[in-house]
Amino acid sequence: MRAWAGVYAKGLAMGLADLVPGVSGGTIAFISGIYDELVATIACLDGRLLGAFREGGVRGVWQAGNLGFLAVLLAGIGTSVFAFAGLLHWLLANRPAELWAFFFGLVAASVPLVGRRIADRRAGIWTLAAAGAVLAFVITSLPPLVRSDAPLFLAAAAAVAACAMILPGISGSFILLILGAYAPVIAALDSLDFVRLAAVGLGVVASLLAFSRILRRLLARHRTPTLAVLTGFLLGSLNALWPWKARLRELYTHGDGRIEWLLGNRWPAGAGEIWPAVALSFLGAAAVLAIRRIGDTRGSGAS
Repeated sequence: MRAWAGVYAKGLAMGLADLVPGVSGGTIAFISGIYDELVATIACLDGRLLGAFREGGVRGVWQAGNLGFLAVLLAGIGTSVFAFAGLLHWLLANRPAELWAFFFGLVAASVPLVGRRIADRRAGIWTLAAAGAVLAFVITSLPPLVRSDAPLFLAAAAAVAACAMILPGISGSFILLILGAYAPVIAALDSLDFVRLAAVGLGVVASLLAFSRILRRLLARHRTPTLAVLTGFLLGSLNALWPWKARLRELYTHGDGRIEWLLGNRWPAGAGEIWPAVALSFLGAAAVLAIRRIGDTRGSGAS
């Protein structure tokens, strides 16, 4: 039960991270020691489970698919998403600098935790890490493109974002924001719009089943280069989490009258802005150490 409680806690942290544009639930999975197990479990949800069912029934499928781990993790993610969607929505609207500062510290502290697992330090590996950082920086610098709450559009956007959700450093929420689907998805969560939530869920599931197989092969056959790129993703994603933002232009107005702005990074105006952000960044870094310690409650191939 202690091990399952640890998996549930990691799911809570992953769900909370995925709600914030710029933070990836995959980052939490990696530093908490369940990344390889998560990718392998999702990738194994295929036709082979039918054979397991014929041989051992439901119990055989449950064991062959590692569904106990997945069910507990998803329960934690789901709890976090539905419990904190409203709070994160409010914080992003009213206290964005404080929220970004906390997650800036969390992701910054995660970079060395992932990077130290790269055994090969040759120039080619560092080049891959630099390429990953540049790619993440470019992605997080893109302005939002369109905005729609049509279920088909939300399903397509969720499919693209789901690939990012299991990549450390590339935020699924930020992909939704770029595509113009973040506000509609958060609104659907807040209002329990089951039609749109079902569309999002279908997009996420279909994408995860396909992309997890690719990622599993990369980790199995080209682990060091893959880790290098993922470390670069983490570093480059800090661009999106820089706490101090300037409003560049108005994008659109929400149904409740709130204005969505295109934001750009700026330097802090003075000590009054610096010290609270620094304190929250250190709190985020401390959270990484706590998550890493929780990771010790359940072993994983990612460690």
